[in-house]
Amino acid sequence: MSAGGGKKAIFAALSANAGIAVAKFVGAFITGSGSMLAEAVHSLADTGNQGLLLLGQNRAGQEADELHPFGYGRNRYFYSFVVALVLFTLGSMYAIWEGIHKIQHPEKLTSPVVAVVILVLAAALEGYSFATAMRESAELRGGTGWWRFIRNSRNPELPVVMLEDSGALVGLLIALIAVVLTILTDDPVWDGIGTLGIGILLGAIAIVLIVEMKSLLIGEGATPEQVRAITENLVDGTRIDRVIHLRTEYLGPEELLVAAKVAIVPGLEIREIAAAIDDAEARVRAAVPIAQLMYIEPDLYRTQRV
Repeated sequence: MSAGGGKKAIFAALSANAGIAVAKFVGAFITGSGSMLAEAVHSLADTGNQGLLLLGQNRAGQEADELHPFGYGRNRYFYSFVVALVLFTLGSMYAIWEGIHKIQHPEKLTSPVVAVVILVLAAALEGYSFATAMRESAELRGGTGWWRFIRNSRNPELPVVMLEDSGALVGLLIALIAVVLTILTDDPVWDGIGTLGIGILLGAIAIVLIVEMKSLLIGEGATPEQVRAITENLVDGTRIDRVIHLRTEYLGPEELLVAAKVAIVPGLEIREIAAAIDDAEARVRAAVPIAQLMYIEPDLYRTQRV
């Protein structure tokens, strides 16, 4: 999945969240609903988050220089980590605070029907954004489940958008249930409970994102499938007969660093060894196209003596 592919999902989420945030703030002002206000702040945070993801993609495109010889690809991981922190602090903490306040000091809603209409429209827009992210993720996901894709993907933006949108849809459902219960029971404490529930939901999603983005930011290696493909293609059976050890690390979502020590068949000349390494690099890049940066060290395999 290219960066451009991920941008389609980000732009869809950005446009949807910006419109939703405005509608929710208007609805919160008219109705006085705490859960509506929490959802408005949530959508505002999500809008800013999409901007941060786009900024990360832009910064990741900088050319490598003397200070950063491996390039700036990890900017995408850094800004995705910042997004998780924003979602936790601005989204979750505010909603929890507002929910506790509304439970302790309930306030009656005015024009609650307006809140219901806005929440239903917001759910439709969030559904569009979520569907776009799912379509964009289909190629990367392959046959794996969605949770495994989120845990194993080295592309940070799509899991972030998917979790944000799924959280937003569940949050909208919580807000809608809270408003309906407030109308039916004439007890505004349900609005506060709904706001608190939204805050806890956002906190849980943010923690998952923080853990995953921290792992990517520190540096993750190739997937087991990629390691297997690299190992198999380094060996040709005639000049390179085994991989002594292999280290990989993602420098960005679309750039994999490969460092390997390979065992050369004894008796080869320098020219033959150089050709064997060049051919091995070509085979690996054909099998794993993102393995653009490779360092292969030839050696002789020595069995350990007891």
